[in-house]
Amino acid sequence: MHKLALFRLHLIVFLWGFTAILGKLIHANAEILVFYRMLFAAICLFVFIRVFKKDSIKVSKNIFFQLAAIGFSMALHWYCFFHSIKISNVSIALSCLSLSTLFASILEPIIFKRKIDVSEVVMGMVIVACILLIFKTEFQYKEGIFYGVLCAIFGTIFSVFNGKMFGKTSSGNIIFYEIFCGWFILMVIYLFTGQIFSMNEISYRDIALICLLASVFTAVPMLESVNLMKYISPFTLILTVNLEPVYGIILAFFIFGESEHMSPIFYIASGVMILAIIANGLIKAKKQKTLN
Repeated sequence: MHKLALFRLHLIVFLWGFTAILGKLIHANAEILVFYRMLFAAICLFVFIRVFKKDSIKVSKNIFFQLAAIGFSMALHWYCFFHSIKISNVSIALSCLSLSTLFASILEPIIFKRKIDVSEVVMGMVIVACILLIFKTEFQYKEGIFYGVLCAIFGTIFSVFNGKMFGKTSSGNIIFYEIFCGWFILMVIYLFTGQIFSMNEISYRDIALICLLASVFTAVPMLESVNLMKYISPFTLILTVNLEPVYGIILAFFIFGESEHMSPIFYIASGVMILAIIANGLIKAKKQKTLN
């Protein structure tokens, strides 16, 4: 059962890695893409929870507003991610995601009221050095790197606060309300700014790809990752999820060709970042084993 769970885990991480590929294949801008992704994903989750599982989606007001705030950070994370891809490329956007580790090493101890892990901060600084090296050698993508960094910040905020919500209601409800509320807040913002009228500027091809993105590459992996927690440790989940940039960058290299070919320094720096994250995870696991 454990081997099957690991296979399923790598499959969903591969699916997450492919979201960046779809983001580049979809011609619509990041605002439209995220708007419809969240809408379609919320519909898929609602149908699954209410129609197939026949579970209740009732939550308290307090939990609802907390999930709404987290959902908005998710919307901002996705917007910055896809915007970074649109103005630079898949490789830049995915490499910047590694900065989440540094931001988490600072934010998580504050939120969960624990001591800062020095090894996490050191590893985070290694990642920052690698990002600065990428910025220096790939300066033509400076705007994409900027939004990639913002993506990592909002992604960290989402992940850390999301961790505090599990156990307060069902996992399905948490994911559904975060995505639905994120979409609803975007809709309200677009209504006030007048952007809502540009939401129909989308082709049938893009609608089809976004439906695929929202269902197979969003709703399904999110629900599956929650189910896998019954069979694998949180450490294994986090460590494996760090392979998402690896899958995405390799796929982009072979699918898009020239536009994704980066300098050797980019690949060296990206490799160092990923190895640093994996090494940190292994060190943590060893420390935990010693304590037990």
